[in-house]
Amino acid sequence: MADNTEILRRRTFAIIAHPDAGKTSLTEKLLLFGGQIQVAGAVKSNKIKKTATSDWMEIEKQRGISVTTSVMEFDYRDYKINILDTPGHQDFAEDTYRTLTAVDSVIIVVDGAKGVETQTRKLMEVCRMRKTPVIIFVNKMDREGKDPFDLLDELEEELMIQVRPLSWPIEQGARFKGVYNIYEQKLDLYQPSKQMVTEKVAVDIHSEELDQQIGKSLADKLRGDLELIEGVYPEFASESYLAGDCAPVFFGSALNNFGVQELLNCFVEIAPSPRPVQAEEREVKPDEPKFTGFIFKITANIDPNHRSCVAFCKICSGKFVRNAPYTHVRHGKTMRFSSPTQFMAQRKTTIDEAYAGDIIGLPDNGTFKIGDTLTEGEMLHFRGLPSFSPEMFKYIENADPMKQKQLAKGIDQLMDEGVAQLFVNQFNCRKIIGTVGQLQFEVIQYRLLNEYNASCRWEPVSLYKACWVESDDPAELEAFKKRKYQYMAKDREGRDVFLADSGYVLQMAQMDFKHIKFHFTSEF
Repeated sequence: MADNTEILRRRTFAIIAHPDAGKTSLTEKLLLFGGQIQVAGAVKSNKIKKTATSDWMEIEKQRGISVTTSVMEFDYRDYKINILDTPGHQDFAEDTYRTLTAVDSVIIVVDGAKGVETQTRKLMEVCRMRKTPVIIFVNKMDREGKDPFDLLDELEEELMIQVRPLSWPIEQGARFKGVYNIYEQKLDLYQPSKQMVTEKVAVDIHSEELDQQIGKSLADKLRGDLELIEGVYPEFASESYLAGDCAPVFFGSALNNFGVQELLNCFVEIAPSPRPVQAEEREVKPDEPKFTGFIFKITANIDPNHRSCVAFCKICSGKFVRNAPYTHVRHGKTMRFSSPTQFMAQRKTTIDEAYAGDIIGLPDNGTFKIGDTLTEGEMLHFRGLPSFSPEMFKYIENADPMKQKQLAKGIDQLMDEGVAQLFVNQFNCRKIIGTVGQLQFEVIQYRLLNEYNASCRWEPVSLYKACWVESDDPAELEAFKKRKYQYMAKDREGRDVFLADSGYVLQMAQMDFKHIKFHFTSEF
């Protein structure tokens, strides 16, 4: 049996939200408590020159947005915590969906003024499909926003989940006094400090002391609110939270470092340790002695001085040991890893062993693809890492003929990341890049120039959808390819892709060729 104490102290979670709700600021403060950084940076600020730790790419520092998921780990009390900070923008949603396959629980950040937004809803659907336990953190309480009770109703309606507040705000905006922590029954008074940690006071709620701390009228209002909460919302039960039926809610302000420690203290106690993962063959339990894991993300160029790719591997069971032989299931060959690493955004350290629930980086020289499985000899396949049919297409052209080789290498490595998909048109052999959002094109262009020193330009192409085609009838497939000669392309694996230029053309093709199957995700 694997060492259970090690597995039980692991907590692996992702932070998800709509853009600008405050994910990266929250991550930053969690690292502060974990003692990983002494001074917290900020995403956008004039007075604080330090940028956020998790936004390490040049483009992220310039625009003040997160572009890829970054992995950070630290120790807090007796627990080992792995955080994945995900991008909020819809254009990078695919990266976020993949990340959700590799975590055991989720913290959703909601902006107290705006409430639930579209992207939050979509991400919640993914959590609901997988029954992932969710904690909600209502951010920006130091600004004017909605009434906390209205906010709770909105969370219930929009995210379709039962909520239970474990802390309660006393006023908000300019009048914001602090938060009463229901879980620990303490009062936290608000002192705005962006970069340090504040003290809290233990107060009995029914005593006079409360009146002295916050004044009589607010104390009465707080007592009334708490009675109402006890009456309306069910008792907090960790079973219903772990089953994904109930979501605890915390209030605070990530920027001013308020309410974050309470969230962290409660989180490490109630959040699940690594859970069993479903493979195609069987369910894999975390305490099995043999090692299994899968690759859920590949990042090129973490270190700009070395053109290296790193594959992120989530360990599902057993213990990973450096230099031990492991089987790469898709290739069927044995590999050894001499320098597996752990992350702190861009900084990485070599490790000798890791346990179920950890996320490690393996040096990749083109052997891995997203979704690959590593085991100690058993043939397992972990599924559930889809790549979606792209919505936007452009021709990519080389802008500098002297840099042909750099461009080819750059495109190759960036496509490995799964940021976008590459199709080669069979008719004119031009390369087409398909993505889910407009912002991706800018990021690709920027990264090609800055990381690979290759300049490219985009040319428009009007396409509606790319879909993968296959057929049991080879003659019909040939006839289809002949007729649609101009619109046929190959993806990187050499599979046939039909590029339909409008919805009507696609519909007609589906009617004319009955025996051909059209797929809209690459997993079929």
